[in-house]
Amino acid sequence: MSRASVSFAQSILDAENLLKHFNVLNTKPPPPEIEVLKRAGLIMAMTAWETYVEDRVLEVAAERLLVVADASISAFVQSKLDEEIKRLHNPTSDKTIQLFRDYAGVDLTDKWFWNNFDAKTVRERLNQYIKLRGDVVHRSRPLTQGSANAHPVTKEDLEKAVRFLKDLVQATERALVPTD
Repeated sequence: MSRASVSFAQSILDAENLLKHFNVLNTKPPPPEIEVLKRAGLIMAMTAWETYVEDRVLEVAAERLLVVADASISAFVQSKLDEEIKRLHNPTSDKTIQLFRDYAGVDLTDKWFWNNFDAKTVRERLNQYIKLRGDVVHRSRPLTQGSANAHPVTKEDLEKAVRFLKDLVQATERALVPTD
């Protein structure tokens, strides 16, 4: 297991704990003031994914750069990777695949699959969760008198997102294991 995957396992607990708090406080219908726990849980889950991507690509690049004889080339590649990570912010499927292709020498395009998820569905689902996180982070929930608006993150959304991200990290780890 990579250091990044161990860190992810700890980070995703934040989202799981927020979901547990929601479940403890939940009644039918849920009190409006606890809905924030689901939104915060999604943000924490997606932050765990973003951190995993950054840490894992740095980890695998560092391993690959150890064998480069010219220190100036290693330093150049490392500085380019550091710049890309500073700009990452939303590790969509395309951005993540490109980072690992460029710095790990691994194309994840067809390696992200498990159970009932094929690689195309995984990429689409990841992008949906990234978009939902962006919607939640950049738009506060509008208050309207008299009508109930659907909350942007349901309990099921958060449960599925956490499970999905755990499986995605496992699939990424499998793809990065050297096959000597």
